[in-house]
Amino acid sequence: MARKDELTGRKTASGRKVSHSHRKSPRKFGINLIRKRVWDEEKGSWVTLRVTAKTLRTIRKNGLAAVRKKNS
Repeated sequence: MARKDELTGRKTASGRKVSHSHRKSPRKFGINLIRKRVWDEEKGSWVTLRVTAKTLRTIRKNGLAAVRKKNS
């Protein structure tokens, strides 16, 4: 299973490590994925999602329907 946010589609980003002497080498910035059960008002049931911590905060603030609508 890919390390990807199910709602927003965010994936692992790539970048560079920079040492004290400024030598650069490739690295990956992983996302903070969490498997969470969320109540879906539209369906009237629980839904298990694999989302980032940032997306989970947005769901708690705006609701699941608003996040789905914005990212679809």
